[in-house]
Amino acid sequence: MVGERIRQARLVAGLTQDELAQCLAVQQQPITKAALSKYELNKSTPPARVLMALAHVLGVIPSYFLAEDVVAIQWLAFRKHAQLPQARQDEVKAYAQHVAEQQMELTTLLYPGERPQFPTPHPATTVEDAEHAAEELRRMWGLDDNPIESITQVIEDHGGVVVGIPRPIDHFDGISGWINQDIPLAVTATTGSLDRQRFNVAHEIGHLLLWNDKQDEKTSETIAHRFAASFLLPAHAIRHELGVHRQRIDIGELRLLKQKFGISMQAIIYRAHDLGIITTGICASLFQEFSRRGWRKEEPYPFIGHEAQLRLKQMTLRAFAEKLITRDSAEQLCPGCLADEPPEPVPATGPRVLMQMPLAERNAALEAFAEAFAEDYATNEELRDWTALDGELWDMDGEDWE
Repeated sequence: MVGERIRQARLVAGLTQDELAQCLAVQQQPITKAALSKYELNKSTPPARVLMALAHVLGVIPSYFLAEDVVAIQWLAFRKHAQLPQARQDEVKAYAQHVAEQQMELTTLLYPGERPQFPTPHPATTVEDAEHAAEELRRMWGLDDNPIESITQVIEDHGGVVVGIPRPIDHFDGISGWINQDIPLAVTATTGSLDRQRFNVAHEIGHLLLWNDKQDEKTSETIAHRFAASFLLPAHAIRHELGVHRQRIDIGELRLLKQKFGISMQAIIYRAHDLGIITTGICASLFQEFSRRGWRKEEPYPFIGHEAQLRLKQMTLRAFAEKLITRDSAEQLCPGCLADEPPEPVPATGPRVLMQMPLAERNAALEAFAEAFAEDYATNEELRDWTALDGELWDMDGEDWE
Protein backbone atom coordinates (compact mmCIF):
# COMPACT_ATOMS: atom_id res chain seq x y z
CA MET A 1 0.00 0.00 0.00
CA VAL A 2 2.78 2.46 0.89
CA GLY A 3 4.45 1.82 -2.46
CA GLU A 4 1.29 2.57 -4.46
CA ARG A 5 0.78 5.81 -2.52
CA ILE A 6 4.37 6.93 -3.14
CA ARG A 7 3.96 6.26 -6.84
CA GLN A 8 0.62 8.08 -6.98
CA ALA A 9 2.01 11.14 -5.18
CA ARG A 10 5.00 11.19 -7.55
CA LEU A 11 2.80 10.99 -10.64
CA VAL A 12 0.45 13.66 -9.29
CA ALA A 13 3.48 15.91 -8.87
CA GLY A 14 4.46 15.16 -12.47
CA LEU A 15 7.89 13.77 -11.54
CA THR A 16 9.84 10.84 -12.91
CA GLN A 17 11.76 8.61 -10.50
CA ASP A 18 15.00 10.29 -11.61
CA GLU A 19 13.54 13.75 -10.97
CA LEU A 20 12.24 12.72 -7.56
CA ALA A 21 15.66 11.33 -6.62
CA GLN A 22 17.24 14.65 -7.60
CA CYS A 23 14.72 16.58 -5.45
CA LEU A 24 15.46 14.33 -2.48
CA ALA A 25 19.19 14.89 -2.91
CA VAL A 26 18.58 18.65 -2.67
CA GLN A 27 16.78 17.96 0.63
CA GLN A 28 19.88 16.18 1.94
CA GLN A 29 18.15 12.82 1.61
CA PRO A 30 20.04 11.13 -1.25
CA ILE A 31 18.38 8.05 -2.68
CA THR A 32 18.87 6.04 -5.85
CA LYS A 33 16.31 5.48 -8.57
CA ALA A 34 16.62 1.74 -7.88
CA ALA A 35 15.68 2.26 -4.24
CA LEU A 36 12.69 4.40 -5.22
CA SER A 37 11.56 1.69 -7.62
CA LYS A 38 11.74 -0.91 -4.83
CA TYR A 39 9.67 1.32 -2.56
CA GLU A 40 6.99 1.84 -5.24
CA LEU A 41 6.84 -1.90 -5.98
CA ASN A 42 6.55 -2.68 -2.24
CA LYS A 43 9.74 -4.69 -2.42
CA SER A 44 11.23 -2.53 0.31
CA THR A 45 9.77 -0.34 3.04
CA PRO A 46 11.13 3.20 3.34
CA PRO A 47 12.26 4.32 6.81
CA ALA A 48 10.45 7.16 8.54
CA ARG A 49 13.10 9.76 7.60
CA VAL A 50 12.66 8.91 3.91
CA LEU A 51 8.86 9.12 4.18
CA MET A 52 9.19 12.55 5.80
CA ALA A 53 11.47 13.72 2.99
CA LEU A 54 9.14 12.28 0.34
CA ALA A 55 6.17 14.04 1.94
CA HIS A 56 8.02 17.36 1.90
CA VAL A 57 9.10 17.06 -1.73
CA LEU A 58 5.75 15.76 -3.01
CA GLY A 59 3.63 18.24 -1.06
CA VAL A 60 1.65 15.77 1.05
CA ILE A 61 1.44 15.02 4.75
CA PRO A 62 3.30 11.88 5.89
CA SER A 63 0.07 10.05 6.75
CA TYR A 64 -0.89 10.24 3.06
CA PHE A 65 1.39 7.28 2.40
CA LEU A 66 -0.44 5.14 4.96
CA ALA A 67 -3.98 5.91 3.84
CA GLU A 68 -6.03 3.25 2.10
CA ASP A 69 -7.57 3.85 -1.31
CA VAL A 70 -11.20 4.95 -0.93
CA VAL A 71 -12.09 4.79 -4.61
CA ALA A 72 -11.70 2.35 -7.46
CA ILE A 73 -11.94 3.72 -10.99
CA GLN A 74 -13.02 1.62 -13.93
CA TRP A 75 -11.57 3.44 -16.93
CA LEU A 76 -13.09 3.24 -20.36
CA ALA A 77 -10.75 2.04 -23.11
CA PHE A 78 -7.85 4.38 -23.84
CA ARG A 79 -7.89 3.56 -27.55
CA LYS A 80 -8.19 7.14 -28.79
CA HIS A 81 -4.96 8.02 -26.99
CA ALA A 82 -2.72 5.52 -28.72
CA GLN A 83 -0.18 8.31 -29.31
CA LEU A 84 -0.06 9.13 -25.60
CA PRO A 85 2.92 7.36 -23.95
CA GLN A 86 2.09 4.95 -21.13
CA ALA A 87 3.91 7.14 -18.61
CA ARG A 88 1.66 10.09 -19.51
CA GLN A 89 -1.46 7.91 -19.32
CA ASP A 90 -0.39 6.82 -15.83
CA GLU A 91 0.21 10.45 -14.85
CA VAL A 92 -3.28 11.49 -15.98
CA LYS A 93 -4.94 8.57 -14.21
CA ALA A 94 -2.99 9.11 -10.98
CA TYR A 95 -3.96 12.79 -10.82
CA ALA A 96 -7.61 11.98 -11.52
CA GLN A 97 -7.55 9.24 -8.86
CA HIS A 98 -6.05 11.68 -6.37
CA VAL A 99 -8.75 14.31 -6.94
CA ALA A 100 -11.52 11.70 -6.97
CA GLU A 101 -10.35 10.36 -3.61
CA GLN A 102 -10.50 13.83 -2.10
CA GLN A 103 -13.97 14.48 -3.46
CA MET A 104 -15.34 11.10 -2.38
CA GLU A 105 -13.92 11.50 1.13
CA LEU A 106 -15.76 14.80 1.56
CA THR A 107 -18.94 13.57 -0.13
CA THR A 108 -19.11 10.61 2.26
CA LEU A 109 -18.57 12.96 5.20
CA LEU A 110 -21.07 15.65 4.20
CA TYR A 111 -23.61 13.80 2.04
CA PRO A 112 -23.73 10.19 3.25
CA GLY A 113 -25.90 8.03 1.02
CA GLU A 114 -26.15 10.60 -1.78
CA ARG A 115 -26.31 8.98 -5.21
CA PRO A 116 -25.52 10.57 -8.59
CA GLN A 117 -28.46 11.72 -10.72
CA PHE A 118 -27.48 10.19 -14.04
CA PRO A 119 -29.54 7.96 -16.33
CA THR A 120 -28.70 4.29 -16.66
CA PRO A 121 -26.09 3.85 -19.41
CA HIS A 122 -27.33 2.24 -22.64
CA PRO A 123 -24.99 1.20 -25.47
CA ALA A 124 -25.61 3.38 -28.54
CA THR A 125 -25.47 2.16 -32.11
CA THR A 126 -26.45 5.30 -34.05
CA VAL A 127 -26.08 9.07 -33.83
CA GLU A 128 -29.85 9.22 -33.31
CA ASP A 129 -29.28 7.30 -30.06
CA ALA A 130 -26.81 10.00 -29.02
CA GLU A 131 -29.24 12.77 -29.91
CA HIS A 132 -32.00 11.13 -27.87
CA ALA A 133 -29.68 10.50 -24.88
CA ALA A 134 -28.59 14.15 -24.78
CA GLU A 135 -32.21 15.33 -24.91
CA GLU A 136 -33.14 12.88 -22.14
CA LEU A 137 -30.31 14.06 -19.89
CA ARG A 138 -31.29 17.71 -20.39
CA ARG A 139 -34.88 16.83 -19.56
CA MET A 140 -33.81 14.86 -16.47
CA TRP A 141 -31.79 17.82 -15.18
CA GLY A 142 -34.42 20.43 -16.06
CA LEU A 143 -32.20 22.31 -18.50
CA ASP A 144 -34.80 22.69 -21.26
CA ASP A 145 -33.12 24.22 -24.33
CA ASN A 146 -31.29 26.94 -22.42
CA PRO A 147 -27.54 27.59 -22.76
CA ILE A 148 -25.44 25.85 -20.10
CA GLU A 149 -23.42 28.43 -18.17
CA SER A 150 -20.97 25.86 -16.76
CA ILE A 151 -21.12 22.23 -17.81
CA THR A 152 -18.65 21.35 -15.05
CA GLN A 153 -20.87 22.73 -12.32
CA VAL A 154 -24.00 21.13 -13.82
CA ILE A 155 -22.30 17.73 -13.70
CA GLU A 156 -20.98 18.34 -10.17
CA ASP A 157 -24.42 19.44 -8.99
CA HIS A 158 -25.80 16.08 -10.11
CA GLY A 159 -23.17 13.94 -8.41
CA GLY A 160 -20.57 13.54 -11.15
CA VAL A 161 -16.88 14.38 -10.84
CA VAL A 162 -14.96 16.54 -13.31
CA VAL A 163 -11.17 16.72 -13.13
CA GLY A 164 -9.06 19.19 -15.07
CA ILE A 165 -5.43 18.20 -15.67
CA PRO A 166 -3.50 21.32 -14.64
CA ARG A 167 -0.47 20.94 -16.93
CA PRO A 168 -0.18 20.49 -20.68
CA ILE A 169 0.12 16.92 -21.96
CA ASP A 170 0.58 16.36 -25.68
CA HIS A 171 -2.04 14.25 -27.48
CA PHE A 172 -4.46 14.38 -24.53
CA ASP A 173 -7.98 15.82 -24.61
CA GLY A 174 -9.95 13.76 -22.12
CA ILE A 175 -10.77 10.36 -20.65
CA SER A 176 -13.62 9.01 -18.57
CA GLY A 177 -14.46 6.27 -16.11
CA TRP A 178 -16.72 5.15 -13.30
CA ILE A 179 -15.81 5.80 -9.66
CA ASN A 180 -16.84 2.88 -7.46
CA GLN A 181 -18.91 1.57 -10.39
CA ASP A 182 -21.64 4.22 -10.44
CA ILE A 183 -20.21 7.75 -10.15
CA PRO A 184 -19.33 9.36 -13.51
CA LEU A 185 -15.83 10.80 -13.86
CA ALA A 186 -14.83 13.05 -16.75
CA VAL A 187 -11.18 14.11 -17.07
CA THR A 188 -10.20 16.91 -19.44
CA ALA A 189 -7.20 18.92 -20.52
CA THR A 190 -7.37 22.54 -19.38
CA THR A 191 -4.76 24.05 -21.68
CA GLY A 192 -6.99 24.57 -24.74
CA SER A 193 -9.79 27.06 -25.33
CA LEU A 194 -12.69 27.10 -22.90
CA ASP A 195 -15.23 26.06 -25.54
CA ARG A 196 -13.05 23.04 -26.34
CA GLN A 197 -12.84 22.09 -22.66
CA ARG A 198 -16.64 22.20 -22.44
CA PHE A 199 -16.99 20.03 -25.52
CA ASN A 200 -14.41 17.56 -24.14
CA VAL A 201 -16.33 17.18 -20.87
CA ALA A 202 -19.65 16.64 -22.68
CA HIS A 203 -17.90 14.21 -25.03
CA GLU A 204 -16.65 12.11 -22.10
CA ILE A 205 -20.09 12.06 -20.49
CA GLY A 206 -21.38 10.80 -23.83
CA HIS A 207 -18.85 7.97 -23.74
CA LEU A 208 -19.95 7.02 -20.22
CA LEU A 209 -23.66 6.94 -20.99
CA LEU A 210 -23.44 5.39 -24.46
CA TRP A 211 -20.34 3.19 -24.36
CA ASN A 212 -20.49 0.19 -26.63
CA ASP A 213 -17.41 -2.01 -26.40
CA LYS A 214 -18.36 -3.78 -29.64
CA GLN A 215 -17.97 -0.60 -31.70
CA ASP A 216 -14.92 0.48 -33.64
CA GLU A 217 -13.14 3.61 -32.43
CA LYS A 218 -14.37 5.86 -35.25
CA THR A 219 -18.04 5.05 -34.61
CA SER A 220 -17.62 5.45 -30.86
CA GLU A 221 -16.03 8.87 -31.31
CA THR A 222 -18.70 9.99 -33.78
CA ILE A 223 -21.47 9.06 -31.35
CA ALA A 224 -19.74 10.82 -28.43
CA HIS A 225 -19.26 13.92 -30.60
CA ARG A 226 -22.93 13.94 -31.55
CA PHE A 227 -23.94 13.61 -27.89
CA ALA A 228 -21.69 16.54 -26.89
CA ALA A 229 -22.98 18.79 -29.67
CA SER A 230 -26.59 17.93 -28.89
CA PHE A 231 -26.13 18.44 -25.15
CA LEU A 232 -24.48 21.86 -25.57
CA LEU A 233 -26.65 23.04 -28.46
CA PRO A 234 -30.02 21.22 -28.64
CA ALA A 235 -31.67 20.72 -32.02
CA HIS A 236 -34.65 22.89 -31.14
CA ALA A 237 -32.38 25.71 -29.97
CA ILE A 238 -30.20 25.85 -33.09
CA ARG A 239 -33.24 25.64 -35.38
CA HIS A 240 -34.78 28.50 -33.44
CA GLU A 241 -31.59 30.57 -33.87
CA LEU A 242 -30.73 29.71 -37.50
CA GLY A 243 -33.97 28.50 -39.00
CA VAL A 244 -34.82 25.12 -40.55
CA HIS A 245 -32.98 25.62 -43.87
CA ARG A 246 -30.28 28.13 -44.81
CA GLN A 247 -28.50 28.97 -48.05
CA ARG A 248 -25.83 31.00 -46.29
CA ILE A 249 -24.62 31.59 -42.74
CA ASP A 250 -22.68 34.70 -41.78
CA ILE A 251 -19.55 34.44 -39.61
CA GLY A 252 -21.10 37.01 -37.30
CA GLU A 253 -24.00 34.63 -36.55
CA LEU A 254 -21.59 31.86 -35.68
CA ARG A 255 -19.67 34.20 -33.42
CA LEU A 256 -22.81 35.17 -31.48
CA LEU A 257 -23.96 31.57 -31.12
CA LYS A 258 -20.50 30.61 -29.85
CA GLN A 259 -20.75 33.22 -27.10
CA LYS A 260 -24.31 32.24 -26.21
CA PHE A 261 -23.92 28.45 -26.06
CA GLY A 262 -20.21 28.04 -25.32
CA ILE A 263 -19.49 25.85 -28.33
CA SER A 264 -16.98 26.50 -31.13
CA MET A 265 -18.04 28.02 -34.43
CA GLN A 266 -16.80 24.93 -36.27
CA ALA A 267 -18.87 22.65 -34.01
CA ILE A 268 -21.90 24.84 -34.80
CA ILE A 269 -21.26 24.37 -38.53
CA TYR A 270 -21.08 20.60 -38.07
CA ARG A 271 -24.24 20.73 -35.97
CA ALA A 272 -26.13 22.69 -38.63
CA HIS A 273 -25.03 20.18 -41.27
CA ASP A 274 -25.94 17.14 -39.13
CA LEU A 275 -29.46 18.53 -38.65
CA GLY A 276 -29.93 19.36 -42.34
CA ILE A 277 -30.01 23.11 -41.80
CA ILE A 278 -27.20 23.56 -44.34
CA THR A 279 -26.07 21.35 -47.21
CA THR A 280 -22.76 19.57 -47.54
CA GLY A 281 -21.68 22.18 -50.08
CA ILE A 282 -22.38 25.10 -47.75
CA CYS A 283 -20.63 23.27 -44.92
CA ALA A 284 -17.54 22.71 -47.09
CA SER A 285 -17.56 26.33 -48.20
CA LEU A 286 -17.60 27.56 -44.60
CA PHE A 287 -14.68 25.34 -43.65
CA GLN A 288 -12.75 26.54 -46.68
CA GLU A 289 -13.28 30.07 -45.42
CA PHE A 290 -12.02 29.07 -41.96
CA SER A 291 -8.92 27.49 -43.53
CA ARG A 292 -8.28 30.60 -45.63
CA ARG A 293 -8.37 32.75 -42.49
CA GLY A 294 -6.21 30.32 -40.49
CA TRP A 295 -9.00 29.58 -38.00
CA ARG A 296 -9.12 25.77 -38.15
CA LYS A 297 -6.73 25.15 -35.23
CA GLU A 298 -7.46 28.28 -33.24
CA GLU A 299 -10.64 30.29 -33.64
CA PRO A 300 -10.95 34.01 -32.96
CA TYR A 301 -13.55 35.46 -30.58
CA PRO A 302 -12.78 33.27 -27.53
CA PHE A 303 -15.75 32.15 -25.45
CA ILE A 304 -15.87 34.03 -22.15
CA GLY A 305 -17.09 31.86 -19.31
CA HIS A 306 -15.94 29.71 -16.41
CA GLU A 307 -15.52 25.98 -15.96
CA ALA A 308 -13.79 25.80 -12.57
CA GLN A 309 -14.31 22.71 -10.44
CA LEU A 310 -15.97 24.32 -7.40
CA ARG A 311 -17.57 21.41 -5.55
CA LEU A 312 -14.34 20.16 -3.94
CA LYS A 313 -13.51 23.64 -2.66
CA GLN A 314 -17.04 24.25 -1.42
CA MET A 315 -17.15 20.95 0.47
CA THR A 316 -13.70 21.55 1.97
CA LEU A 317 -14.68 25.00 3.24
CA ARG A 318 -17.93 23.67 4.67
CA ALA A 319 -16.27 20.74 6.44
CA PHE A 320 -13.60 23.07 7.87
CA ALA A 321 -16.17 25.65 9.01
CA GLU A 322 -18.18 22.92 10.76
CA LYS A 323 -14.94 21.66 12.39
CA LEU A 324 -15.36 18.26 10.79
CA ILE A 325 -11.79 18.42 9.50
CA THR A 326 -8.63 20.17 10.68
CA ARG A 327 -6.87 22.94 8.81
CA ASP A 328 -4.14 20.49 7.81
CA SER A 329 -6.73 18.07 6.46
CA ALA A 330 -8.45 20.87 4.55
CA GLU A 331 -5.19 21.95 2.97
CA GLN A 332 -4.43 18.37 2.01
CA LEU A 333 -7.88 17.84 0.49
CA CYS A 334 -7.92 21.11 -1.42
CA PRO A 335 -4.56 22.93 -1.52
CA GLY A 336 -4.98 26.68 -1.31
CA CYS A 337 -8.67 26.58 -0.35
CA LEU A 338 -8.02 28.31 2.98
CA ALA A 339 -5.76 31.01 1.59
CA ASP A 340 -8.32 33.69 2.46
CA GLU A 341 -9.11 32.22 5.89
CA PRO A 342 -7.37 33.74 8.95
CA PRO A 343 -4.95 31.35 10.69
CA GLU A 344 -6.32 29.46 13.65
CA PRO A 345 -5.31 30.83 17.06
CA VAL A 346 -2.29 29.08 18.49
CA PRO A 347 -3.42 27.04 21.52
CA ALA A 348 -1.52 27.45 24.77
CA THR A 349 0.07 24.10 25.46
CA GLY A 350 2.95 22.74 27.42
CA PRO A 351 5.70 20.46 26.19
CA ARG A 352 4.14 17.34 27.66
CA VAL A 353 0.90 17.92 25.77
CA LEU A 354 2.88 18.72 22.65
CA MET A 355 4.86 15.47 22.81
CA GLN A 356 1.65 13.46 23.27
CA MET A 357 0.20 14.74 19.99
CA PRO A 358 0.31 12.62 16.83
CA LEU A 359 3.35 13.53 14.74
CA ALA A 360 1.38 15.36 12.05
CA GLU A 361 -0.51 17.48 14.62
CA ARG A 362 2.70 18.17 16.56
CA ASN A 363 4.43 19.41 13.41
CA ALA A 364 1.42 21.58 12.60
CA ALA A 365 1.43 23.07 16.11
CA LEU A 366 5.14 23.85 15.93
CA GLU A 367 4.69 25.45 12.51
CA ALA A 368 1.82 27.52 13.91
CA PHE A 369 4.03 28.70 16.81
CA ALA A 370 6.79 29.61 14.36
CA GLU A 371 4.38 31.54 12.13
CA ALA A 372 2.81 33.37 15.07
CA PHE A 373 6.13 34.57 16.47
CA ALA A 374 8.11 35.00 13.23
CA GLU A 375 7.77 38.78 13.18
CA ASP A 376 8.73 39.16 16.84
CA TYR A 377 11.77 36.97 16.31
CA ALA A 378 12.84 38.99 13.28
CA THR A 379 12.58 42.38 15.01
CA ASN A 380 13.53 41.59 18.64
CA GLU A 381 17.27 41.03 19.12
CA GLU A 382 16.76 39.68 22.63
CA LEU A 383 14.85 36.72 21.22
CA ARG A 384 17.81 35.92 18.98
CA ASP A 385 20.36 36.19 21.82
CA TRP A 386 20.69 32.54 22.85
CA THR A 387 22.18 32.98 26.36
CA ALA A 388 22.45 30.33 29.03
CA LEU A 389 19.56 29.80 31.42
CA ASP A 390 21.88 29.76 34.45
CA GLY A 391 20.89 26.22 35.19
CA GLU A 392 17.24 27.10 35.65
CA LEU A 393 14.52 24.97 34.10
CA TRP A 394 12.21 26.68 31.59
CA ASP A 395 8.60 26.73 32.75
CA MET A 396 5.88 26.88 30.05
CA ASP A 397 2.31 27.15 31.27
CA GLY A 398 3.26 25.71 34.57
CA GLU A 399 5.07 22.67 33.16
CA ASP A 400 8.83 22.29 33.46
CA TRP A 401 11.10 20.85 30.80
CA GLU A 402 12.58 17.68 32.26
